Amino acid sequence: MTPGIDTIFILNKSISQGKRAGIFSTIGTNSGVLLHTLFAALGLSLIVAQSALAFSLVKYAGALYLLFLGISALRSRDKKMDFDKKAPVKESDWKNFRTGFMTNILNPKVALFFLSFFPQFIKKEYSESPVPFIILGCTCALLGMIWFLTLTFFSALFSQRLKNNPGFNQYLNKASGMVYVGMGIKVAITEK
Repeated sequence: MTPGIDTIFILNKSISQGKRAGIFSTIGTNSGVLLHTLFAALGLSLIVAQSALAFSLVKYAGALYLLFLGISALRSRDKKMDFDKKAPVKESDWKNFRTGFMTNILNPKVALFFLSFFPQFIKKEYSESPVPFIILGCTCALLGMIWFLTLTFFSALFSQRLKNNPGFNQYLNKASGMVYVGMGIKVAITEK
């Protein structure tokens, strides 16, 4: 629940594209958490944690993806947000899901979190079993869903209040782009 890339991403989607985009982005992000859980349970996250090459590949792939999203948002001059509920959604539900999923999966800090944090809550005699990792991962995903959906609903309410401010649209596109670029740079300079 601490503010990080996923929190900023969900807030950005919910404010800029509305509640529906935030919901599908939340589902995508937490699907990424479940995949990280599976990786940790199978020991694959350990490879990323112990291999400088694997860590760097995941890190730079994630950074490039976020930079791509940011530059795309910065270049979209004519794209105006429409907060009207009857207006067509700018991005498909599938794209919002996929973006949330990829943002989470390509963040090597999530894999490191699972490897460094979860074992503290697993008894030594069960540390070889994948079941405790899966239970903790599913709990983490459930709590994440609750937290991100709460953020989604409140930020979507906030964005509804701004729908009559036409100057806000251009500002939000630029701010969204800068957020993605900033997240990409942060991921790129992450130390192991």
